[in-house]
Amino acid sequence: MNAELASKTSVISPFDQIRLAREVISTEGNSLLLLAQRIDSEFCRAIELILSCHGCVIVSGMGKAGLVGQKIAATLASTGTRSHFLHPGEAVHGDLGRVHSSDIVLVLSQSGETEEVVRLLPFWRQTRIPLIAVTGRPESTLASQVDVVLDLGPLEEAGTLGLAPSTSTTAMLALGDALALVISQILEFRADDFARFHPGGNLGKRLAKVEDIMRPLKDCRVASEARTVRQILIEAEQPGRRSGAILLMDDLGCLSGIFTDSDLARLMEGQRDQALDRPIRHVMTSNPTTIPLASRVTEAVELLARQKISELPVVNVRQHPVGLIDITDVVGILPRDPTLPPETLRLPGNH
Repeated sequence: MNAELASKTSVISPFDQIRLAREVISTEGNSLLLLAQRIDSEFCRAIELILSCHGCVIVSGMGKAGLVGQKIAATLASTGTRSHFLHPGEAVHGDLGRVHSSDIVLVLSQSGETEEVVRLLPFWRQTRIPLIAVTGRPESTLASQVDVVLDLGPLEEAGTLGLAPSTSTTAMLALGDALALVISQILEFRADDFARFHPGGNLGKRLAKVEDIMRPLKDCRVASEARTVRQILIEAEQPGRRSGAILLMDDLGCLSGIFTDSDLARLMEGQRDQALDRPIRHVMTSNPTTIPLASRVTEAVELLARQKISELPVVNVRQHPVGLIDITDVVGILPRDPTLPPETLRLPGNH
């Protein structure tokens, strides 16, 4: 930190910094409470227009409103409503070619007088595309030429200057979320639909089915419960990612038990070497916790955490093992233990 910046930060004490931050957040939060009370039949008209649209919802806005518009377009798209963002400045330089007569336009402008936005109004009128405006000034040029006005109401921007878009963009964002989520509920957009649009990352893993992330049976250590521990340990090694569990089956091919590295360690610690040459059924964990095919990964994670286990066999309707979920496969989405530091994951123990 340079001397000039250090001198500026010393003017405002840590106490005042916290106070000012709380004031900013409170100002924005209070504006959302007021906005919630302003929702009326115009919101329902906007919903009706979007639901009747056979094309895409084109979201447009300039500056900070445009950045919020990009997020709204992304939220609409991820919750079942086709949508994309159109930059007003780029629109007049050829991007209007992206617009189809079956589309609908959602325009964001706090003042309703943004030059780049107002410049597009003749084009929208000419193509007769339905227009929805999100603005804080229902008497503005924009509001006077659209089909539906979603009025943000009188807003006070946060901060001592009250100039930087803050409260207004927060309100726009919340209203956009309200539109997207109400529409998704009307369309009966379900978790399975959401999962299709979010296959990647940690969120995708949470929404996935167990068969999408499990280790398939061919990659698992599998053996008959009639074989001895020693035989199985010698023969049941698998290349690739090693799991600390051996899946054990009865004569009908059903999962009858599981034997883990922890079970082996307990035999050694108890000096029960003779057990190594007896059928593994005598020392395995019988009737282990399992999860059926088509279950969600979140269910598997909950089972691993609740049962404090590290390996979870996946079975089909006939109770035949089809794969295994190891704790290391889902470590990124395990619930955190509130008694531990934030960076510490709660890792269940072995069987």
